[in-house]
Formats: sequence, C-alpha cells, structure tokens
Amino acid sequence: MKFGIWVVIFVGVFIWSAVNPYDYLTWGLEVLPAVILAVGLWYFHQRYQVTPMLSVLILLHCIILIIGGHYTYALVPGFEHFLSQVWPERNNYDKLGHFAQGFVPAIICREMVIRLDVFNSVAWQRFFVISFCLGFSAFYELIEWWVALLSGEGAESFLGTQGYVWDTQSDMFLALIGSIMALVILSIWHDKQIKQVNQNKQI
Repeated sequence: MKFGIWVVIFVGVFIWSAVNPYDYLTWGLEVLPAVILAVGLWYFHQRYQVTPMLSVLILLHCIILIIGGHYTYALVPGFEHFLSQVWPERNNYDKLGHFAQGFVPAIICREMVIRLDVFNSVAWQRFFVISFCLGFSAFYELIEWWVALLSGEGAESFLGTQGYVWDTQSDMFLALIGSIMALVILSIWHDKQIKQVNQNKQI
C-alpha cells in the first residue's frame, strides 16, 4: 500500500471518529495508541521502509482502536453477538482489539528482529516474539489500570470490563493467541516481503 493512501485512510477514519464520539475523554484515551502507531510507522518507514504487510496490519489495528474510541468498546454496533458463546451478555469488540494487540505486534516485533539479525535461531526468534507480545499486553493492562485510576468517572468506559471479572486475563490470553496465529499464518509470506524490501534497498 502506498504511504499516501495509508495516510488518507487513517485521517479519514480519524476525522469520522472525532465527530460526536460517545465521550471525548474516552475517545482521546482510546485513539492515542493509534496516533502513536501512525507516527511510529511514519518514522520507521522513512528510515527503513517497512514491508507492505506490516503497514496494512498497523492500519487495520489503528482502525480498530479508532472505532473503539468513537463508540467506546462496549457499544460498538454489530458486535452484540460477537463471541457470545464464549462471553455472553456483553459486547466483545474489545476482544477483537486485544486479539489484534497480539497479532499485529507479533509482525512488528518479527520484522525488527529479522531485519536487525538479532537471533540466529528461528526457535528463539519465535519464543521472543510471543514473549514480547504477551509482555506488551500485560503492560498495556497496567497502563489501562493507571489511566483509569487517574480518569475517575471515565474509568468504566475506558476499561470496558462490562462487569466481567476475568476481563484482564482473557485480554492477555487473546493477545497470546493472536501472536501465535500471526506467526503460524503469516511467517512465510512475511519472509518473502522482507527479502523483497532488502533487495530494493540494495538496488
């Protein structure tokens, strides 16, 4: 995907999200990670040229975050019955977000360690990527907790637990599953794109 197209889609979704969100405080807290991802992608793309796969995955993750910010995760339309067999009587859009929180960072981390040639062993590379994603998910839960304590009235909307006592643990579990699935499904395709990017840089 051309970076200009990426920017147009991101800005378009961002502007839509900023118009009459459910709550502006919650919106700001939820879309901030998307903005950080976008800035990070721009920074690294200018210097290292990331793979097309990674840029698309980051855009999809940003869109998930921005939509969640507009509605709050507990009120996103169309997800009232999503995964209702596992977590009934709640809107499970946040579970999609936490799955993406493992799926997308797995490819971000994988691309970095491969292109920086951090590991000689594929097994250690995979172990590190999965551990990184699980650690990142746990740290994000801590950030949610700290921000919720500071935000006071907006805490419930921001956390989105919807009364589920195991919400934090299930969020981290889904991130773990997402990271494993990303490695299983995308590794071969990702390797080809990394090879192509490296060849383009040498030309």
